[in-house]
Amino acid sequence: MLNETDAQRIIGRTAYDNDGNKVGKVGQVFLDDATGRPDFATVNTGLFGRKESFVPLQDARLDGDDLVVAVHQDQVKDAPSVDLDGDHLDPAEEERLYAHYRTSSDAGDDTSEAPTSGTGGTGDAADSDADRGHDTSGRTTDDAMTRSEEQVHVATTDEEVGRVRLRKYVTTEMETHTVPVRKERAVLETEPITDGNAGDALDGPAISEEEHEVVLHEERPVVEKTTEPVERVRLGTETDVEEQTVSEEVRKEHIEADGQVDDRR
Repeated sequence: MLNETDAQRIIGRTAYDNDGNKVGKVGQVFLDDATGRPDFATVNTGLFGRKESFVPLQDARLDGDDLVVAVHQDQVKDAPSVDLDGDHLDPAEEERLYAHYRTSSDAGDDTSEAPTSGTGGTGDAADSDADRGHDTSGRTTDDAMTRSEEQVHVATTDEEVGRVRLRKYVTTEMETHTVPVRKERAVLETEPITDGNAGDALDGPAISEEEHEVVLHEERPVVEKTTEPVERVRLGTETDVEEQTVSEEVRKEHIEADGQVDDRR
């Protein structure tokens, strides 16, 4: 019998009946309001598992990774549809499910013995089915096995792995420039008295005191700063492609025959 801790463990597991028939994959689990034990579960049944049916979990058990329920596969497929009110199973709907499983179970126990001879020929048909073969692990379905295997499909997904920011900041550094500057200096020059400058030389008193000055100039460096654009910088992305090897375990079914048989595969 399942307990409260098994409620989450059985979600997603495959359910089978006692005959080994696959019932479906467990979707939701509903607990009993009084005991808190798993009461009902939904399983995906029908073609491609598109139908969701309710199966009782009384006397259910875990068998390795599988869930074994105490009802037959056909009972689950024929179970009535239930309108859920959120994640709670209404008591009226719960009783309707119990009534279905009780009725179908009683009908399954009421078996009659089929005739083995007579004009109907049913005994010959049974002998013919026995000659054709039957399943030893559960109910007989057909005369062939389906071999399946898992396949790996690899795709890619885009994920954020980091961010790059473009940031501008200011630093100060010293620059040294050499510039030529001109400086004036006074030079004392003499010239002899000649007929050409005698008039200027003798202009004025013969003996006197006199001063004469010359203004000297020199260049000094003047520094001015201007701001000018020098380049444009932007962030871009480049894509590199590399090969990565992905390994994954896959399960494959194999079919072999015991006994004397011709392999025509």
